[in-house]
Amino acid sequence: MKKLINDPRAVVDESVEGFGLAHADLVTVFADPKYIVRKDAPVAGKVGLVSGGGSGHEPLHGGYVGLGMLDAAVPGAVFTSPTPDQILPATLAVNSGAGVVHIVKNYTGDVLNFETAAELAQAEGVEVRTVLVNDDVAVLDSLYTAGRRGVGGTVLVEKMAGAAAERGDNLDAVAAIGDRVNQNVRSMGVALTACTVPHAGAPSFVLEENEIEIGIGIHGEPGRHRIPMENADGITDRLLEPVVSDLGLASGDTVLLFVNGMGGTPQSELYIVYRRAAQQLAAQGVTVARSLVGNYITSLEMQGCSITVLRLDDELTGLWDAPVHTPALRWGV
Repeated sequence: MKKLINDPRAVVDESVEGFGLAHADLVTVFADPKYIVRKDAPVAGKVGLVSGGGSGHEPLHGGYVGLGMLDAAVPGAVFTSPTPDQILPATLAVNSGAGVVHIVKNYTGDVLNFETAAELAQAEGVEVRTVLVNDDVAVLDSLYTAGRRGVGGTVLVEKMAGAAAERGDNLDAVAAIGDRVNQNVRSMGVALTACTVPHAGAPSFVLEENEIEIGIGIHGEPGRHRIPMENADGITDRLLEPVVSDLGLASGDTVLLFVNGMGGTPQSELYIVYRRAAQQLAAQGVTVARSLVGNYITSLEMQGCSITVLRLDDELTGLWDAPVHTPALRWGV
């Protein structure tokens, strides 16, 4: 294992500390318990947004703390849910009196720990709503979940719910936007190689030299099947078809197309995948009105990608276009 680390047990602590130093103009990092809040939190009269999950998926979630997205992010250990005693103070720190929305990826530990923290926050007089993200169409259940996993669609939920909160929507309205995005987004991924969790010191699963896994999860969970390596167009078609089918896209629909790298795939290859996906959608009469290409929800150094498609309407398009200023996403400001 070759990694730019000091002590495998200190990876998250040192990484979050460095993140805070690098983006001190945008965020404040709290060390014990560990959570990240936007510099101006709590924002008077605004619904607070909190998300989080295991580390190793950077820039998710800390990279999306700031104007137009999250008010706080709570990092757990690598591929491990944050605890309620992290989530609760983050929730309280961003509450301005308008309530807080928790955006939670559908993994059992995340769901249980955010649920506990929400109950504790409510006991302290903070109204909390939860948006559960479950956009992965690959498998119904996995090693970590009951039901579908939350993957690339999480970035889009955080962006659009964050924009709704920024424009002044109330608690229920912000949660409703998050739910609406989740209902209209689907994702599927592929792994070309495994990743190595620092404290484990060995790859999290084994793929033969000419083997890939279709439908992989962001923690290395198994997908639909393993197949021999094929070219980018073939892989793209295998990912896109079930996404389009599950979403029920039809000619005349307008979408956002998001091709996400898993951490170890060059940008040039992601654009090859985007090219094919955009061509296939156009051939079906679907208009790609917005796009995102890059490493936005990763799995350490895994080689591979995911394809996410969100059906758009005028309001969701406007929320996507709304100003955002975070370490990982920035436009309109």
